[in-house]
Amino acid sequence: MAVTIEELYRNYGILADAKPEDLSQHKDAYQVILDGVKGGPKEKRLAAQFIPKFFSSFPELADAAINAQLDLCEDEDVSIRRQAIKELPRFAAGENIVRVADILTQLLQTEDSAEFNQVNTALVSIFKMDAKATLGGLFSQILQGEDIVRERAIKFLSIKLKTMPEDAMTKEVEDYIFTETKKVLEDVTGEEFVLLMRILMVLKGLQTMSGRQQLVELVVEQAFLEQALNPADPDTVDRLLQCTRQALPLFSKNVHSTRFVTYFCDHVLPNLSSLTSPVAELDIQLEVLKLLAEMSPFCGDMEKVETNLTMLFEKLLEFMPLPPEAEGENGENTLSDEPKLQFSYVECLLFSFHQLGKKLPDFLIDKINAERLKDFKIRLQYFARGLQVYIRQLRVALQGKTGDALKTEENKIKVVALKITNNINVLIKDLFHNPPSYKSTVTLSWKPVQKAEAVALKRPSGEDMGAGSTMKKQLSPPLPRRDARQIYNPPSGKYSATIGNFSNGEGGAGATDVAQTCFLLILSDILSLLHK
Repeated sequence: MAVTIEELYRNYGILADAKPEDLSQHKDAYQVILDGVKGGPKEKRLAAQFIPKFFSSFPELADAAINAQLDLCEDEDVSIRRQAIKELPRFAAGENIVRVADILTQLLQTEDSAEFNQVNTALVSIFKMDAKATLGGLFSQILQGEDIVRERAIKFLSIKLKTMPEDAMTKEVEDYIFTETKKVLEDVTGEEFVLLMRILMVLKGLQTMSGRQQLVELVVEQAFLEQALNPADPDTVDRLLQCTRQALPLFSKNVHSTRFVTYFCDHVLPNLSSLTSPVAELDIQLEVLKLLAEMSPFCGDMEKVETNLTMLFEKLLEFMPLPPEAEGENGENTLSDEPKLQFSYVECLLFSFHQLGKKLPDFLIDKINAERLKDFKIRLQYFARGLQVYIRQLRVALQGKTGDALKTEENKIKVVALKITNNINVLIKDLFHNPPSYKSTVTLSWKPVQKAEAVALKRPSGEDMGAGSTMKKQLSPPLPRRDARQIYNPPSGKYSATIGNFSNGEGGAGATDVAQTCFLLILSDILSLLHK
């Protein structure tokens, strides 16, 4: 016969009135309370409260008590489940903590928001009691649990770990997290990889130089840098993009990007035009070039500096056209014959070449024959001429604009476009020095602008005109690209057995090619200026 409300209260009274040292003599009374989980809704709600209250006094009934509470956590009545979950931390003592953490982790799969929050609260509560034991339960489910449980357990750690009290995050706990996370990384999706890296990056022990180096090693393993790149496989390309994105914030003057830069020069740049984009709207070539540019300042000693510089030099030639030979009527170049000046591509390639060029300053003098160097300088001059047209028009368009006026979408684009063209101008001027110089410093156009870098809205001086200032001012503008590139938004889901697509929510290398967008906006103004 099912236990009644009256029996539950009576046996509760027996236990509540007993002296602590005599509680173990009332095992039968506690058993009646355990049997309350077989009753109706009211009996179950009382049992959910009474079972944990006397749990520690009956170690021989520990398994039965936890199982009884677990039954209540899986009840059809959501109010009963919430009550049972709320009380679960009271079972977390000694060797039971791992089991309780395991149970709570499984309960993360609930679709009820209030219940889900209750589970989160309970997990945080027992984490503060014994962090390592709680992590044992969490990682057990991450490694062996259902996909939905694994996913939510990883997200729990990525969100909650950084909020845990410092005294809970001991060196032993951090070492345990690192060890277990390495096990998980042996088989992850892209989203899991990003979240797990976030978990590791909050660990104090990994925020040192040696710690960041360990993280870079983990990313290198995920990126498969020891394997040749298959440019036709979008999954392989996306894996490389995602891993590079995760490694970028770890690089510094002491934690080098050399292996990634070398891999890009050896395997990515030679296949740049044949790379298969994981997203239809993504300009994969620009994406790759921006990542390379961001990494290049942190490149250490390279075994094949000359080879890598040669590859960058060849790519620069591809994106820096020769001046058109044919002229239209009245001796002017026709717009249809004018080569496209792909400013965003050139900014990335010039910046990367400029950074690696510091390691071999005589490259353009001793490693390139005179004919090719002459050809390169002609291309630089032609590109510089095109720059001046855009820089002048952009300065005019932004002249006198401050505050809210600069915050409009169109003017934001123009400000960044001005930065792109100014960056290229500075780098070209360096290369025109004799011998070429690699001393100038620029901030990549898509990186955050420092307050000190106020946009210069004055008309350019002769110095501002750069390498192309001695050339003819008459220049027909290049055709703007028709497709304004959109911010990279990778698809979700697995793309291989080891890693999948995931966006970390940041801009950076996937940003819109604002220069080309801006040039489309001001093209008509440029044309009218040139024909005056």
